[in-house]
Amino acid sequence: MLYVYGALMPLRVLEEIRFWKMQEKEHTVVIRELVPTLEPPYIQLLEQWENVFARTEAAAGQWIEAIIRSPAHIPPYTDAKVNELLQTSAAQSQAFVQQLFLLLDKSAPVKADPVVRTVVMHIIRESEYFLGVLHAVQYLPHPGWSLPPHDDYRDYGTPLQPLQRPAAEEQADLLPTGHRELFDEPGAGEPATQEGAWSMGLRPTGSQKPVPIGGHKLPPLPYAYNALEPYIDAETMRLHHDKHHKSYVDGLNTAEKMLARARESGDFALVKHWERELAFNGAGHYLHTIFWNVMKPGGGGKATGPIAAEIKKSFGSFEAFQKQFSAAADKVEGGGWAILVWSPRSHRLEILQAEKHQNLSQWDLIPLLPLDVWEHAYYLKYQNERAKYIEAWWNTVNWQHVNDRFAAASTLQWPPT
Repeated sequence: MLYVYGALMPLRVLEEIRFWKMQEKEHTVVIRELVPTLEPPYIQLLEQWENVFARTEAAAGQWIEAIIRSPAHIPPYTDAKVNELLQTSAAQSQAFVQQLFLLLDKSAPVKADPVVRTVVMHIIRESEYFLGVLHAVQYLPHPGWSLPPHDDYRDYGTPLQPLQRPAAEEQADLLPTGHRELFDEPGAGEPATQEGAWSMGLRPTGSQKPVPIGGHKLPPLPYAYNALEPYIDAETMRLHHDKHHKSYVDGLNTAEKMLARARESGDFALVKHWERELAFNGAGHYLHTIFWNVMKPGGGGKATGPIAAEIKKSFGSFEAFQKQFSAAADKVEGGGWAILVWSPRSHRLEILQAEKHQNLSQWDLIPLLPLDVWEHAYYLKYQNERAKYIEAWWNTVNWQHVNDRFAAASTLQWPPT
């Protein structure tokens, strides 16, 4: 089992690096495809970034293979080299974001096209999110793993200031060189401002009209940030909702708009990228929307009502269900979810894992009770102790909302196969 933290902490970090460098590599292609009239120096810079991200992605993959081959013991040399790659990866993303802000300010065709500006801002937020994931490492007790502390990982300054430069000579080529003449101003502008914090708020009660393409909105929390204390702290709730969930809403809207634009133009050259963005961000948005509502102040305890009877029918007892659900959540590879679902085909409940938000998912199932086990859901309070977070989370479950979802979901029953 490849645990999220602990002895195999480097593997967890490498998985994140490989995934996000693949994303950033694709983003350089997206910008060039969207702006065919982009100035040649910027095209050259993006091509160089594409190669840099590809090499870093490959380096992470090679280290993953090396660690998997010898999982029992990770020598200090490997630990140090992977930490260097971590520092390099973060420095890349910081420099990339800074240059994208300047691209918004200095490239004439980018400035002239509102759609392109929207996409570039989306790409910036994606890299900011990656930096947030890496920033979480500083909270972890694994020896040798930390990012230098600073007030805000979004405060870029000059490209490499907030982070250590890579120490290994063989990694020195993992940052683009030259092109300083393109960015002759020291400042890079400010990162996109997130929406203001939601206060107490009520559940949205809007009409049943369909959401327009690119019109998804961040739902307010149905309770105050500190309402789930002491089980989930207020700062985690604030960051989780206002930053992480909002990033999925923004990503989903961007993907929908870009796919709509592709349909209008008939140009589907980037369909693979935008479909991936649609799946990742859409699943993230929808699962988080359920997640906030399946918790409440004063919740917890055993299941009640119809869902309690169905849990006993499907799993034998509430205790057996709870034990399996907790184990599934604890063993999710990397970031992801454990989800209690209704199967319209089997006519019973099942427990699934989801890596990221959408990987390993089964079709034809309806989520009833999701538990977010991405590290951003718990690292401020529980650091690497995911199991303690899961145990505490049971004290927040809103069984009435789970019953409401079950009552609607269980009416859907397909012929068993």
